[in-house]
Amino acid sequence: MRRISIIAAAVVMAALGLLGLRPADTFDVPAGGFSLRDCDYQVESGTVAADCGTIVVPENRRDPESDQIALPVIRIRATGPVSGAPIFRLNGGPGASNLEFPQAGRLIDGHDVVLVGYRGVDGSRRLDCPEVDRALQTSADLAGADGLRAASAAFGACAARLTGDGVDLTGYSIAQRVDDLEAARVALGYRRINLLSSSAGTRTAMIYSWRHPASLERSAMLSVNPPGHFVWDPAITDRQIGRYAELCRQDAGCSGRTPDLTDAMRKVAADVPDRWGPLRIKDGNVRVAGMYGMFLNGPGAAPLNAPTLIDAYLSGDPAALWALSVLGDLVLPTSFVWGEFASFGMIDAPAAERYYAAGGDHGSILGNKATDLLWGGPGGFFAAWPDSPDNADYRTLRPSDVETLLVGGSLDFSTPAELATRELLPTLSRGRQVILPELGHTGDFWEHQPAAGAELLVTFYDTGRVSAAQITPRAVDFSPAVTMSALGRYLFGIVAGLALLTVVLLAAMLLRVGRRGGFRPRTGVWLRFLTPVLFGVGGWCCAILLVWTVGPAAFIGSAAVAVPSVGTAVGLSTYAAGSRRLRPVRLTVTVAASVVGAAIGFWALPDIAALATTIVGAAAAANLVLLARPEAAATTAA
Repeated sequence: MRRISIIAAAVVMAALGLLGLRPADTFDVPAGGFSLRDCDYQVESGTVAADCGTIVVPENRRDPESDQIALPVIRIRATGPVSGAPIFRLNGGPGASNLEFPQAGRLIDGHDVVLVGYRGVDGSRRLDCPEVDRALQTSADLAGADGLRAASAAFGACAARLTGDGVDLTGYSIAQRVDDLEAARVALGYRRINLLSSSAGTRTAMIYSWRHPASLERSAMLSVNPPGHFVWDPAITDRQIGRYAELCRQDAGCSGRTPDLTDAMRKVAADVPDRWGPLRIKDGNVRVAGMYGMFLNGPGAAPLNAPTLIDAYLSGDPAALWALSVLGDLVLPTSFVWGEFASFGMIDAPAAERYYAAGGDHGSILGNKATDLLWGGPGGFFAAWPDSPDNADYRTLRPSDVETLLVGGSLDFSTPAELATRELLPTLSRGRQVILPELGHTGDFWEHQPAAGAELLVTFYDTGRVSAAQITPRAVDFSPAVTMSALGRYLFGIVAGLALLTVVLLAAMLLRVGRRGGFRPRTGVWLRFLTPVLFGVGGWCCAILLVWTVGPAAFIGSAAVAVPSVGTAVGLSTYAAGSRRLRPVRLTVTVAASVVGAAIGFWALPDIAALATTIVGAAAAANLVLLARPEAAATTAA
């Protein structure tokens, strides 16, 4: 039994070591021409038939000696007879993949839907910036002055590293992305195509219509972002809040809480508390997460949606603001592929410079910290990231005669519909606009009345007719099902409860070893192999509490937080379960081995899966050391 246990633990440790050496999730540039193979694609209703392939394009079309990069291409096949041109989908971001589109199933009755991977995100050369991830994750405040300086410096360091590695960052422009899409259209044999773009992806659709108008049948843009508007306008944001204030006055519950929503939000935003009890609240995090939360009116992105955020501001509850602060730390640092985000965003660098030269935000209700985070504030990353010569021709609007439908929500804080009305629509000789009452950003369009939204798009693609009469306004629910205050209390209660339980159980187990000679052999074996998950998560929760109270610049998912906390808790519990008496040296060796095993496990898998492998590694190492000792052998034999 003892020998089998040792071998099993050793095998687990070896497997974790091999996992830690796994190759990067990229693919090589294939030899030969473009080809497709049968594959499956997952949409909302299930798996559908598709074709998958790879297209090879120059990294920089301006350089005859450019490297070649490979981009994935997915064609989701039309069901039934083909009734119209294929739909090329252009996701937003920037810095987000173009390959995930579960809503494609709503459009494939009569149309192929094509997804072409974005250069810098989905292809063989990905512009990851771990320097930026680390700077944001270890920031004492995402939008604080020190945090912004660190993030801007990290962008500069990333640009220098990528350039040193042979990456031509000036090739990752929107114009070259457009030519990737055009190359895919030609390779797939389509004469003309439709475009379906959203948010930042609408900028790609605009440039496509200017560069290759003959290739386009029709273009539908959701949540339109005209040139110069990767900088949020604080005055427009305040007007959007004013619209919510009007709706609040018409709602009995909301108007009963405040006579003036605008004034209530301004007062809370102007005086964000430093703490909720012992827990630190980061002012910049609250403002940034608050702006992102205002993008959507519907529940699709709960708890970060406008009704939940409005409730938080109306309550003024420090628990709600703390929850916002924590969500900012957890969600924002890894939301984008930051290198591609920067390369794409450089097209609006002059607009950002003008904004900061004029003094930036002049006292808006929420403060424009979300823009500060994206650009790094005055003298931000745009001063260090190389600008592509491709961008110069596309920083102002051009006329287009491509038949175009603009769709926006009246409560869209990210891409306000008034910008499309005032700036883009006059340049479109065959343009139409639909503004959907009380809807927010793109997610609201897909989540609210899915069938009606799909009918609007398909009818436009098939006939050019536009009618949104079937899409009814969405009422604002000022009483969200789960409030930010409740979320903050749930979050703290769960973490604090697990931490307290872990401390109490560990103390009881060690006390039993010291006073009563430990557990019976069979009980000890079960405890060693069944409780590491409890103690691993509980130990991590102890560390999280320390971060939330005294270490605001630490990231709870980092190795520095997870490895020692998980390793120590699992090592202590394993020793207490498998020992007959307390021996300080043996206890120290077991815990040290557990920490080493936790470190090996942490690097075995990415993201949230790392916690699981950290626990497995810690348990395997602790058991390996414990079972190899003479005392353990006697205990097992007994």
